[in-house]
Amino acid sequence: MTQTRAATLITVLTALLAVLLTPAPASAASLQEVTGFGSNPGALRMFRYVPDGLPAGRPVVVALHGCTQNAAGYGTGSGWTRLADRWGFSVVLPQQQPANNASLCFNWFAAGDTGRGQGEAASVAQMMERQVGDVSGGPVYVTGLSAGGGFTAVMMAAYPEKFAAGGVVAGLPYGCAQAAGSPYVCMYVGATQTPDQWGDRVRAARPGYAGPWPTLVAFQGTADYTVKPVNMSDLVEQWTDVHGGDQTADVSDTVAGYPHRTYRDGAGHPVVETYSLTGMGHGQPVDPGSGAEQCGTAGAYLLDVDLCAAYRMGTAWGLNG
Repeated sequence: MTQTRAATLITVLTALLAVLLTPAPASAASLQEVTGFGSNPGALRMFRYVPDGLPAGRPVVVALHGCTQNAAGYGTGSGWTRLADRWGFSVVLPQQQPANNASLCFNWFAAGDTGRGQGEAASVAQMMERQVGDVSGGPVYVTGLSAGGGFTAVMMAAYPEKFAAGGVVAGLPYGCAQAAGSPYVCMYVGATQTPDQWGDRVRAARPGYAGPWPTLVAFQGTADYTVKPVNMSDLVEQWTDVHGGDQTADVSDTVAGYPHRTYRDGAGHPVVETYSLTGMGHGQPVDPGSGAEQCGTAGAYLLDVDLCAAYRMGTAWGLNG
């Protein structure tokens, strides 16, 4: 055998050995239902998505679907499960049951479901605690669409010590239904409250708690006639007040062509961010595709507007780090 042929054979054998020794890709994770996660006073179902081989200490995202949706559809459609695989975190996906709400809305407006230690709020908190225990999870974040967005504000207010941040998509401020006298007035008109009054509603949900409070990222379509844009303005007033900031944006720019605002607290830390989706109706912003900033799948209440809300939240929270 000539020296050249021997060198070629060695090269081929080395490449073949490298292929044989390369671990096969892990099978894709799947959504799993979890039972027995607590007393479950709100009678919800718990689903979760845990990427294969997820190390301990990774973040947990609680993602709450909107009305008429379910855990599986929202987890995939919003892009959260895909980002979990990409960035390495787990997702808890609560699911409403028809016996609780015929439209499968989380009951963001019902006093018995929105207080600490009560109803659906307690059930979601128990799911989060079970997940953190099972995966030795790190920081926890909560987000949701529409009624799930309203319930995100519930969890941020009732369990502020449990969540590092929240993401409200086409949702409502905490205590809005009570302030407006009706959930429908809240959704279609808004409630007349000062920033301090909005903040007081949050502070009353966890008496004696002095912080730290979850930060907020909010998304709202300007052509949303189901949850009017005034609700995002009220969210800004509520959570800037809770953080001791003012209601004047410290940064005003555009992201993917849409107005984006950042509000800072007295120490200069960003505590509220907003995305105003020009011309978008009621739904979750998604941007289907394989690009670095793309995620989500278009569908009912999952609107392709060339911006993926889950990606923007995840980067704001440092999940991509």
